[in-house]
Amino acid sequence: MFLDIHDQYTTPQTATPQQPPVSSKLSFDIYWAQSEDDIRAAQRLRYRVFSRDMRARLTPPLGTPPGLDADAFDPFCEHLLVRAPGAEPGVRGPLLGTCRVLPPAAARRACGLYVDTEFDLQPLQLLRKQTLELGRSCVHPAWRTGTVIMALWRELGQYMLRQNLHTMIGCASIPLTDGGHSARMLWQCLQHTHLAPLPWRVQPRTALPLDAADGAPAAQAEGGQKIDIPPLLKGYLRCGARLLGPPALDVAFNTADLPMVLCLDGLAPRYRKHFLGN
Repeated sequence: MFLDIHDQYTTPQTATPQQPPVSSKLSFDIYWAQSEDDIRAAQRLRYRVFSRDMRARLTPPLGTPPGLDADAFDPFCEHLLVRAPGAEPGVRGPLLGTCRVLPPAAARRACGLYVDTEFDLQPLQLLRKQTLELGRSCVHPAWRTGTVIMALWRELGQYMLRQNLHTMIGCASIPLTDGGHSARMLWQCLQHTHLAPLPWRVQPRTALPLDAADGAPAAQAEGGQKIDIPPLLKGYLRCGARLLGPPALDVAFNTADLPMVLCLDGLAPRYRKHFLGN
């Protein structure tokens, strides 16, 4: 998963850590996993979000400890973590957010990208040597105001510069709790405004049925009700991300996955300095 839309999920009563007031000046602890413990912490947060909050039916590899979200791509990925400031110097605070990246060399060792399992990426073959896959992004429910995602993306931008990569690929996951209505309407709307160039278009291996959206107005649902783009997806589109094609059906996660791409050359000017510096 590239962009996981979790804003619509309510925060469990036991959610921790508590978020400080918005006006607080925060200094997040942002770092790449250096140990198995770091990776386990990321997988534990992923399990909490995907299994407990989203009710995904996870099938981790045999031997995975309970309470972790893991798959066959994890050993090939680099894992980025964002923690809250520690209570005292030298002590790391609670984990707030995480994502993983699969750079080109590691993708070759893994025999492909995670997105390959959902889409036919043949049209993007020439981009692979400089394409990074972003996936399994998630944020603790008490911290879903955008600040953690922005912190993750700032480090991701620097990582791409260090690795001389110019393209990022992944999926925007839309929950199917409404039977797929929102996902179909989002595709119907966004294909008119945010679709990638024709040579880059890809097709899902298992498509989300779109018949229910046929003939509906681009920016409205049936009956004239306006469809709101989820805040995180809207933010990424503002950065310059584009859809590569229609959504795939992810049965295990109960989501519709929109394939997306973001090229650094196409990064919106207002975000370029924030993500890439000077």
